[in-house]
Amino acid sequence: MIRKAAIYLAPLLALPILSGAAQNPPATIPQAAQAPAPAVIGPAKIGFINMAQAITTCDEGKKESGTLQQYVEKKSAELQAKQKELDQKRNQLEVQGSKLTEEARTELAESIEALDVDIQRFQQDTQKDIDNRRQKLQNLIGRKMQASIEKVAKEKGLTVVQFIDANIYGYIDPALLITEEVIKAYNQAYPVAAATAPAKK
Repeated sequence: MIRKAAIYLAPLLALPILSGAAQNPPATIPQAAQAPAPAVIGPAKIGFINMAQAITTCDEGKKESGTLQQYVEKKSAELQAKQKELDQKRNQLEVQGSKLTEEARTELAESIEALDVDIQRFQQDTQKDIDNRRQKLQNLIGRKMQASIEKVAKEKGLTVVQFIDANIYGYIDPALLITEEVIKAYNQAYPVAAATAPAKK
């Protein structure tokens, strides 16, 4: 009797498990999302610009370069005056050295040495100052010129504009050079007022 009851109960105990499985089917695993197709990139159109040429030959660059040149000429004149004074003192020591007193000769020699050191420092400081002025000028115009480069690049449908040095590249197709066009665009964006001639008396 006990064995028969166990046989009848076994199917009944299994029913809730089977019915629950029927009501809640196993969740399906979603398929992996398909990756989007890679974008097609067309061929790049490259233009070239000589920035050194563009900066120095645009109207503003010419004007500022002229101002810098005047400063260089002024410093050159000062250096020549110092050098002339040094040559005169050296000549004086050579010609009159034997006729001078020991004290005067020592004083003149020390003066020559001090002036020689002064000239060396003057040359170093002046060159550093000129280089800084030139670099400042290039940076100023270069930053402002970026907008003109982008303008020309968009007009010509360029995707890349590369800076070049004319001394490095052996040949570039002139059709790819945009230096002159950028200079023209920059001159229009930043016109330089013409110098007013002095009124005649």
